[in-house]
Amino acid sequence: MNVYAVVLAAVSSFLLGGLWYSPVLFGRAWNRENGGEVPQGHPGKVFGVAFVFSLLAAFAFAWFVGPQPELRKALLCGLVAGFGMVAASFGINYQFAQRSGKLWTIDGGYHTVQFVLFGLILGLWH
Repeated sequence: MNVYAVVLAAVSSFLLGGLWYSPVLFGRAWNRENGGEVPQGHPGKVFGVAFVFSLLAAFAFAWFVGPQPELRKALLCGLVAGFGMVAASFGINYQFAQRSGKLWTIDGGYHTVQFVLFGLILGLWH
């Protein structure tokens, strides 16, 4: 496993999330769909824990695709992991929690792009 590629994948996920959930992209809609309330918590803790989870996801994905994956396989695995596993699992939870399809699209879309980005980085960096 290329640890540098994994760390870069985690950083890319973190940066993607910052943009994805910002007012520039989906932040306002995400906030509306969550009842208009801004999540509480100390920003340092929130971002620190989020980065740890990004690292965990990147390491798990790197293990999943194996060492030196071919780019096409890594991208396809990213799509399957992001959409077929994470977004689909969110869909189940969101259905029972009566959360909106728009919120599922925003959150599931982020994780789909996140894992495809992991695949891109791990597939290119040998």
